Amino acid sequence: MFDCISIIGCGLIGSSIVRAISEKHISKKIVIYDKSNKALSFLKKEIPKVELAKDLFTASKNADLLIVATPLSSYKEIFLTIKDCIKKNAIITDTGSAKKEINKIIENLDLKNNSWIASHPIAGTEDSGPKAGFAKLFENRWCIISPSPKAKKEEIMQVQKFWELLGSKVKVMSFEDHDYILSLTSHLPHAIAYSLVRTAIDSKDKFKKAVIQYSAGGLRDFTRIAASDPIMWRDIFLDNSENILTTLDNFSNNLEELKRAIKEKNGKELIKIFLATKEVRKEIIEAGQDTEQPNFGRKKD
Repeated sequence: MFDCISIIGCGLIGSSIVRAISEKHISKKIVIYDKSNKALSFLKKEIPKVELAKDLFTASKNADLLIVATPLSSYKEIFLTIKDCIKKNAIITDTGSAKKEINKIIENLDLKNNSWIASHPIAGTEDSGPKAGFAKLFENRWCIISPSPKAKKEEIMQVQKFWELLGSKVKVMSFEDHDYILSLTSHLPHAIAYSLVRTAIDSKDKFKKAVIQYSAGGLRDFTRIAASDPIMWRDIFLDNSENILTTLDNFSNNLEELKRAIKEKNGKELIKIFLATKEVRKEIIEAGQDTEQPNFGRKKD
């Protein structure tokens, strides 16, 4: 499919891609680059067949598929460094959680001999770094592809096939639609999780230890989300700020409705709110994004 695949960035997502490519024998040659020599050495010991690149130029020059799996804030520096050394007709993709602003960077570079087909594998854990990665991370998870208008149909199909080989279900979507939908399904929950955990676990609160010790399932799940990579989420909130601010405004309005119903002791309104959200839960299960079984996605002791 691709004789040479290069991955720039070997954190949770990048290292999982490397492992999956190796395990499934998707490419003849795998080249990896990361700023951390420790990360590269770790993956080389685990997957001897990978080739280590000493710099971005070496990582990019022979790739048929080039995957950028770094924080969004590093994209501009990476692409300015590699834009003149990328192999002709190579396909470039990524793993970032926001697309519109990154696409502007790519358009300004005017990569005439290459195709930009952005990707977002909706997969991950609260852990980060190469040791956290695993080959099955993408299995039965969605990957959204957002091609440049200049990308050819056959190239889009190649990228789609690549993610499917990794185990993903693939959906093609515009940059704008991707960023809006993810602001609701991923970015808003993370914003709420960070705020909720800060509120519940106040270091000055004399009940802090008790709150942690007796945390119920709801708070535990929020702490898992809030433990995600801070640098990655800083970049997402900055790059998709317009959509995130809109969703936060809508959230604030809904929160005010809930506060008003509680203040007025309006039980009828509370039941109306709770029933509406209960229906959403059913629809998520019907869509295959969860199951009715308790502790979905948790590891068993």
